[in-house]
Amino acid sequence: MKKLWIIGLLVFLFGCSERDFGMERGLAFRQRLLECNGCSFNAAITADFGDKTYSFQLSCQGNSDGSLAFTVEKPDTISGISGVLAAKGGQITFEDDRCVAFPMLAEGEISPIGGPWVLYNTLRSGYILACGMEEDQLRMTLNDTYEEEAFQVDVWLDGEDRPAVAEILWKGRRVLTIQVTNFQIL
Repeated sequence: MKKLWIIGLLVFLFGCSERDFGMERGLAFRQRLLECNGCSFNAAITADFGDKTYSFQLSCQGNSDGSLAFTVEKPDTISGISGVLAAKGGQITFEDDRCVAFPMLAEGEISPIGGPWVLYNTLRSGYILACGMEEDQLRMTLNDTYEEEAFQVDVWLDGEDRPAVAEILWKGRRVLTIQVTNFQIL
């Protein structure tokens, strides 16, 4: 009986240390993000409307004030459109006669073009619900706010603790998937 108790205690302790290690990594990443001048990354975004999906790619730069500047890279039909998104709104600059006209997602709560800003700000200040390893990546699950109907943001950090993939969920349904590449802390 004593052996089983010791084995149970060891399993419990090792299980806790893995969760704590993941949380420590997640918090260390957040700390680096808050202490820097911002970050830059590319975001390949897929917006899922249930019956239809839209895909496009942005080049993004998050600033230390929490705002995010972006430029559309793909598709070519809307490339060059740029803008800045912040907590109190945003501004989009259109190129020639091209514009971005995506329908809203999540019952009108988010535009597909706003996904990288939600990701950036949730990484900086969202509530961390859980952290744990999935294969060789750290998965962080966060809420974007402390409000009752918050976005859930699942982020997978690679071995160098850089975001690789993010999913933004609304009421348990994935509405945006973001493939993150070239993530650099400035």
